[in-house]
Formats: sequence, structure tokens, C-alpha cells
Amino acid sequence: MFLKGKTALVTGSTSGIGLAYAKALAAEGAQVMINGFGDAAAIETERAALEATSGKALYSDADMTKPDAIHAMVQRCHDELGGPDIVIANAGVQHVEPIDTFPIAKWDQIIAINLSSAFHLMQAAIPLMKANKWGRIISTASAHSKVASPFKSAYVTAKHGIDGLTKTAALETATFGITVNCISPGYVWTPLVENQIPDTMKARNLTREQVINDVLLDGQPTKQFVTAEQVAALAVFLCRDEAAQITGSNYSIDGGWTAE
Repeated sequence: MFLKGKTALVTGSTSGIGLAYAKALAAEGAQVMINGFGDAAAIETERAALEATSGKALYSDADMTKPDAIHAMVQRCHDELGGPDIVIANAGVQHVEPIDTFPIAKWDQIIAINLSSAFHLMQAAIPLMKANKWGRIISTASAHSKVASPFKSAYVTAKHGIDGLTKTAALETATFGITVNCISPGYVWTPLVENQIPDTMKARNLTREQVINDVLLDGQPTKQFVTAEQVAALAVFLCRDEAAQITGSNYSIDGGWTAE
């Protein structure tokens, strides 16, 4: 349990990839703070399970569209758990629609949650990490941080932005024992992916099966979904001392999608 004594804060972690991150880090001894929305009873069940694994776990319902709430969440984590030594910017939403009819409110929401919240998380956490001379910052990017798809203008823009933010933050923190990286999964079977299927069916006039096979998995040469646990395992490695010289990197885990 090489993360014993460390604290991790993971946004968007009440389900999907974020929850897999929290479970994997807790399994290595880290205390964790999870964040997100969902059924209160289900969230409490997950929080209690994490606490049983690592000793202590907290939940924050901080809204990722609100900078003050993000800063307050980091401060609460620091006050009640310590650190945070590891922060993972994972919160994300999606909307699928052509640019000429893309709702402005949806654009603003996606940029705020998928990109700006990562900046605010880093801004709040980096001073605490500098004081400890150790930190791991990881963001969930996407294959869409490297390539584009139609009808996802806001999402693709935000994920390209995560790549640039990662590189900039890595350069700024390179002499403080802090590493900054992002992970770019292909399609992972999560609520976010499942929920975009109806919009894609409408935008492309396809059936559900056609969306899964001809859109979602079309670009992944393995023809398999990435698992949340595979993404989390990569994040755990990036927290190891052996990864201390890995910073400013964007790691693809996409079944070969961006190799083509």
C-alpha cells in the first residue's frame, strides 16, 4: 500500500472512471475525497466502502461550474484529510449536436465542467503540493484531446484544452516534486457514454446498435471498450515514485484509436 499517508481528491467520482480511480487509490492506502452528483444513498454506500478500505473517505457535492466551490472543496479536503497529495480532474459532461444548432448554454456548461474546473482544481491544490514538495495531478482527457469527431465541438475543444493545460502546469511545477499528466481513454462504457447514445442516434439517424458498433467502436481497432479499471491502473502507476520523471505527458489508452 504505497499511498499510505497520502490523500487523493477525485472530481466526478460517484460513478464510472472517477469511482474506479477512487477505489484503486484507496486500495493502495490513500484516503480519498469523492465528488459528484447522484443518488444520495448510493453515494454514501460507495463512500463507506472506500472508508472501509483506506481508513477515511469524504464526499463533496461541490458544483464544478463554480470556482469558489472548487476552492472550498480543496480546502475542506486539506483541513479534514490532509494534502491533497493527489488530485484527479475527472468531472465531465457531454452533448452531441451540430455546431449550427449547438445550445450556447451547453457549450458554456461543457467548457466549465470539462476544462475550467481542472484549472480551478490545480490552482487550489498546487500551493499545498508545493509546500509538501510532492504532488500528483492527473486529468482525464480523452482520445478527443488528440483527434476530433463531428457533433462534439465543446467536448473536443475542452479535451484539447486539457492537453495544453497539462503541459503548462507540468512546466510550472517541474522543480517542486509535482508531476502533471493526463490520460486519454477511448470509449469506456460509463454513464456518460451510455447517455450520449440517444443524441447520437438522433444526430446521425442511426439505431442504438449502429451507434455502438459503427460510431463508438468504429475507431478502436481492438473493437472493445476500455474498462474504467484499466484507466485507473494507469493513474495509480503515475502516482508511484517510479513515475517521478513522467510529467507533461498525455497517455492514450484507446485500443489503438489515435494510432491510425
